Amino acid sequence: MTTAEWIVSNAWVIWLAVFLLLAIIEMLSLDLYFIMLGVGALGGVAVALGNGPVWLQVVVFCVISLLMILLVRPVAVRHLRKSPDGFRTNIDRLIGQDALILEPTSRLSGSAKIQGEIWTARAEANVPTMMPGTYAVVSRIDGATAFLENAPKKPEA
Repeated sequence: MTTAEWIVSNAWVIWLAVFLLLAIIEMLSLDLYFIMLGVGALGGVAVALGNGPVWLQVVVFCVISLLMILLVRPVAVRHLRKSPDGFRTNIDRLIGQDALILEPTSRLSGSAKIQGEIWTARAEANVPTMMPGTYAVVSRIDGATAFLENAPKKPEA
């Protein structure tokens, strides 16, 4: 048996290897493209196991991959990106938190402790310089800088 005959008679092994390679690439990229191609490769495995000709295996791979990318991927991406209403992640969770001013903080410079971490801080444009030991509220985050507003006055009891 020649190499070409072995490849044709065991094409399902090659398709399975292609699927595994695409699955590994997908795990590294997380784009949902390679796994769609991997499903197409599984279609090639099915045709190869049914003793279909090589040209049909390639056509099935192409058609299934294209359909998966055009029809399934957009739905999957939409579901992966969906989060509950009001759900905030990472830096967004700091907005509205108290900040302890560590050094005089103006529109140009300053620092504050927010949830136990020291941040570069700036006062919002309409806020005068904040003095160390006072509290402010995080209004927004821009890169690694927290922008602060004066903390609301608590009613006297």
